[in-house]
Amino acid sequence: MTFQGDGSFDGSRVRKRTGGKGGIAVGGGLGAIALFFLSQALGVDLTGLLGQGATSGETETALTSCETADRANEDSECRYGWTLESLDVYWEDALEAQTGVAYTEPGAVSFTGATQSGCGSASSATGPFYCPADETVYVDVDFFAVLQDRFGSSGGPLAEEYVVAHEVGHHVQQITGAMSSADRTGTGPDSDSVRIELMADCLAGMWAGNASRTIDPETGEPFLEPITDAQLADALSAAEAVGDDRIQEASSGQVDPEAWTHGSSEQRQRWFMTGYEGGTFQQCNALEAAAL
Repeated sequence: MTFQGDGSFDGSRVRKRTGGKGGIAVGGGLGAIALFFLSQALGVDLTGLLGQGATSGETETALTSCETADRANEDSECRYGWTLESLDVYWEDALEAQTGVAYTEPGAVSFTGATQSGCGSASSATGPFYCPADETVYVDVDFFAVLQDRFGSSGGPLAEEYVVAHEVGHHVQQITGAMSSADRTGTGPDSDSVRIELMADCLAGMWAGNASRTIDPETGEPFLEPITDAQLADALSAAEAVGDDRIQEASSGQVDPEAWTHGSSEQRQRWFMTGYEGGTFQQCNALEAAAL
């Protein structure tokens, strides 16, 4: 999706961290179980990073040089920040209208290599994640290249925006109580772990389906131009690329549903489209769904 208009981005919305070294946090991201499959796919043993200590040597600044919509359309880190602003405006209206719960903005961090979170020391090996303990989204934008180069996603702006929207979906789950009500310790095709991830996909779809109608209060115009068929295909390609079955098959040649934590490629695409095609918060609530 393409950002438009003459609005400007407040760089303090995203904290940019560099120079960190550390291990893996467990939040709403790929997680420790999927890390094994990621290690296999990348040909690098990343599982040894689990349980390492805190990051060190890390510096933090505001996200700079992202003031214009043109920069958001050119640069993945700027796109991350602008996407957050669009998500904040969308959920501020939609969440309270549909659930009665007031939206609060999540924290946002862009990091390189590793960082410290409220869920522990985090490495870019986990992929983007949401930490419920500090209600913050963490993204290493280098993941977008991995998603494309290693996992076969077609890439594209909406693919990146889908990832950010999915993590903000976890924040919506956190402030509505869905996250705390789920038992995320289990695995398997009907587990709460899978249900919470499919729900976040659906919530991401809700935003995407309304993004070209979400008005930037600074300009009075929509943040984004309407989604094209090609852009929608990119988002669905990203959802397919991070399906448990796709990752398992790429890493070991076998699919074991009992080890799933995020759902199959087909499920992730279908739940995204449920939200995209006009789904409501209740329709996205996979925790209460009779079938996934």
